[in-house]
Amino acid sequence: MVSYGVLAKKTGGAIIITASHNPGIWNGFKYKDEYGSSASDEITSKVVGFINKAYDAGKVDRLSLADAKKQGLVVETDLDPVYFEQIARLVDLDGLRRSKLKLVIDPMYGVGAGYLKKILSGGTTELIEINSERNPLFPGIRPEPIGPNLGRLSAAIKEHKANVGLATDGDADRMGIVDEKGNFITQLQVFALLCLYLLEVRGERGPIIKTLTTTSMAYRLGEIYKVPVYETAVGFKYVAPLMRSENALIGGEESGGYGFRGHVLERDGILANLYFLDLMVKTGKNPSGLIDYLYSKVGPHYYRRVDIKFPEAERQSIIGRVRDKPPKTIDNVRVLKVDTTDGFRFNLADNSWLLIRFSGTEPLLRVYSETDSPERAERIIKLGREMAGV
Repeated sequence: MVSYGVLAKKTGGAIIITASHNPGIWNGFKYKDEYGSSASDEITSKVVGFINKAYDAGKVDRLSLADAKKQGLVVETDLDPVYFEQIARLVDLDGLRRSKLKLVIDPMYGVGAGYLKKILSGGTTELIEINSERNPLFPGIRPEPIGPNLGRLSAAIKEHKANVGLATDGDADRMGIVDEKGNFITQLQVFALLCLYLLEVRGERGPIIKTLTTTSMAYRLGEIYKVPVYETAVGFKYVAPLMRSENALIGGEESGGYGFRGHVLERDGILANLYFLDLMVKTGKNPSGLIDYLYSKVGPHYYRRVDIKFPEAERQSIIGRVRDKPPKTIDNVRVLKVDTTDGFRFNLADNSWLLIRFSGTEPLLRVYSETDSPERAERIIKLGREMAGV
């Protein structure tokens, strides 16, 4: 909403103070450029330079909020109306409100609390919201909408016999889906389904932008619908410029953040959830049925990721072990290519892949795999851990 506010209010940028999907003690600044997108490293480096220069010179003026308002330096505004108008232009809200579906909504105590419920109220759709008060302590959960953190949502779906669970993270730029059986739909599956929705249900065409940790199903969909697919390093600051230059249809990250053409080029968990819901309504399928339909087109794809804490002193040793002894085969399948754009990704001859990389925001080593069965995904993860020695 703040990102879209940059476009709606024609401002020079925006600042969001957030810990994103992390506990509140991780609070930091997200800076948005004049397009409302995540600022590039070039821009943020300049901002940091100005801050350091001001501190070094001792020229830091401090004003109370009341005094800043009196001087006209701060003007308060409500971005809800312009954001809701934009959402109504992008998706058939009346159709969603009349869908007669039963939804469980989990904003995970974050700033998205109340928004999906407000947008979808007023029809035959039944709405149940949990973890709905804003609470920066995120009691009992970590506000990242992935399987291990959505136990309450899964339980609520089973209890209420709901059709789907919709989640957003702490600052509501990511989304998560739990199916009618209480099973988590992975971020890679959701991204492929959103691509399918735009290409098939809405009949739109345009490039797909994916980060290297996102599903290879995007390539198969690109072949089927004859649209190009571009890959970037991890981070929406790399996705957004390419979306702009290529007039891309969608851009997505493995983290569950997706951006769309015709909107601000930034991740939007609220809109992504609405698009997923519209896919369900337009096809008449529950989430598990959508996965079956997706796999009928692109074949089965299963994803696994593990996050491993490691002593910082071991970082270079881990890199050395993976870099210096690259395998020729993984799980008895030939390695076709080793991509070092961001970490070490091993592309296999059967289109499976293994990625070993360090998190850019947390002291974690991440090991990813995508392949044709859950068992193989687990085996490839184990082999990746053995390669890294963790």
